[in-house]
Amino acid sequence: MSLKNKKLRPRDMANKDAVLSPIDDLAPLPAPYDTNGLEPEFKPMKPEWAEKHCASLDGFIALDTLKRPETKEEEDEFVKKFLSGLEKLFSDSNARGLQPLKLTMEFCAKCNTCSDACHIYQGSNGDEIYRPSFRVDVLRRMYNRYFTPGGKLLPGFTGADVEVNWESIARLAELSYRCNLCRRCAQVCPMGLDNGLVAKEIRKLFSQEMGIAPTPVHAKGTELQLKTGSSTGLTKPAFLDTLEFLEEDIEERTGRKVKFPIDKKGADVLLMHNAGEFITWPENPAAFAILLDEAGIDWTLSSEMLGYDSVNYGIWYDDFQAKKVAMKHFEVARKLGVRRIVVGECGHAHKAIAVAADRMASAEQRVPVESFLPLMADLVRKGKLKFDPSKNDFPVTLHDPCNVVRQMGIVMPQREILKVIAPQFREMTPNGVDNYCCGGGSGFAIMSSYNFGDFRDKVSARTKWAQIINAFKDEFENPEIIKYVCAPCSNCKGTIRELLKEYKATANYNVQYGGLVELMVNALVSMDKPYLEFLED
Repeated sequence: MSLKNKKLRPRDMANKDAVLSPIDDLAPLPAPYDTNGLEPEFKPMKPEWAEKHCASLDGFIALDTLKRPETKEEEDEFVKKFLSGLEKLFSDSNARGLQPLKLTMEFCAKCNTCSDACHIYQGSNGDEIYRPSFRVDVLRRMYNRYFTPGGKLLPGFTGADVEVNWESIARLAELSYRCNLCRRCAQVCPMGLDNGLVAKEIRKLFSQEMGIAPTPVHAKGTELQLKTGSSTGLTKPAFLDTLEFLEEDIEERTGRKVKFPIDKKGADVLLMHNAGEFITWPENPAAFAILLDEAGIDWTLSSEMLGYDSVNYGIWYDDFQAKKVAMKHFEVARKLGVRRIVVGECGHAHKAIAVAADRMASAEQRVPVESFLPLMADLVRKGKLKFDPSKNDFPVTLHDPCNVVRQMGIVMPQREILKVIAPQFREMTPNGVDNYCCGGGSGFAIMSSYNFGDFRDKVSARTKWAQIINAFKDEFENPEIIKYVCAPCSNCKGTIRELLKEYKATANYNVQYGGLVELMVNALVSMDKPYLEFLED
């Protein structure tokens, strides 16, 4: 039974026999992807996946650790744990999100302004379950049914009509992972409500109370980071070997002898990277080293556990995990006695240590934290770096990472830089704080269990993909023209990489991607050869 063509109601979440909303009607893409055959098809759902997990929400599985109970006793225990966690969610007076959570639950006017602002709702062509307010409505009705007098006595008359069973709980868990936590909905809400926060709180409930979180985010992310020092498994010896290799590579490619200062006491700047950069995009930390060296900045990297990995996946799903990582980051900086931490090209690392961790740490634990963007803009403004913009004379557009722009308000520094180094720079529409998420935020960029990568590439990233195409609409179909998507965030780059691969945009249309600092190095007057690989030929 499919409820796709009906007006969905929250109470349908408890209907064990229904697939609530299989996706079969996506928003159209701009040319040339409006032509049949250019867009990849959804991968088919394997029956054994649905037998073991919850695939009845929309046909996708994000939570590989959420498994169907085999006995009635197991299901009863599952429901009991959920209700216990639900009660705690609304009674913990120490929870920082309690007040906005309650306000969002109680005062929604159902104006649907949040839906109009949501890239996932837009990408799905208006699928009811992806309304930001839908999951809030489900949670509200569940809570009222079990924890309010009216809900217990007259659930059907008091808006408490969502029955709690394995299917409804599992669907709610999956639904919390159909949101990128970009909080664009919160930005536009006329009541000041935050549906993105509610999605995060639901994730916390499942992780902290029930031990359920996506393996790529928790076991292969946070736990691996706390165990080995890096969310990628990059150990200290491997990290040091990587830096040695990068120094040799920089000299070979540029003729420069640039050293990575390691564990330098009392430096002005402790630079922290997403460790994924060292493995997947080593040209990015190398570019930082070249720029800081040329500008004469007193900086260092840390080789201590977690000191060379600014990732903090806990902010997406589990406050306890987030605090463990954040406190270690501050501890590393205090031991080195640096004046400030500067966060490199990782959007969620910006939010984690500059915003979330600031509220987790005491005054004695904190170290001042800054984004790399104002630092780089200041170097450009003061003439510490000299550029020849003709080296970047190809179309460039900017993707604004949500956690840098919308969460922290860092909007202009990156634009100042691009206007100096990229003569064909053009904005996406909309941009700045009104930007759309890349579709990979809140963990989606690293989540490809079962068929969830399809949801990211074809649904949650769909609005961003349309923005990218439209930014280059006059040149897109000409493969002779290089088109560069500047994405100063590791997770955003990961998503955009997958988009360009899935839609064959690099192979067919010469759409390239990368960070901001690579583009800066490529434009340096002092560079004799191109720094960007796609220019080397």
